[in-house]
Amino acid sequence: MASLLGTLLIFVIALIISTLIIYVIVKFFGERESITTAFLAALVGTVIYTVLYALLGQGLLAAFIAGIGWLLALQILYKIGWIKSLVIAVIIWGVTSIVGWFLPTLTGPL
Repeated sequence: MASLLGTLLIFVIALIISTLIIYVIVKFFGERESITTAFLAALVGTVIYTVLYALLGQGLLAAFIAGIGWLLALQILYKIGWIKSLVIAVIIWGVTSIVGWFLPTLTGPL
């Protein structure tokens, strides 16, 4: 039970951080959607990656297909084109990588 609660806590914290990063970056690009749309983008991205990694295993093929799926989700949620969604996604991935370096690991002493 404690492991399930810890996993859920890590998921919620990561989802909140991802939502805030997505919200700030798309605002920088002039999008007017609310933080709810950023939350949906983070949640949909998580679901896409989780399902594809479960079906295809961890590897480049799963990552590539999931990335295309997330670009499509960004296009639908923000009503933008392929190029803009790709640029936004690359910046989001870069920022989340940098943030991940500076945040302490959540799996530490809980």
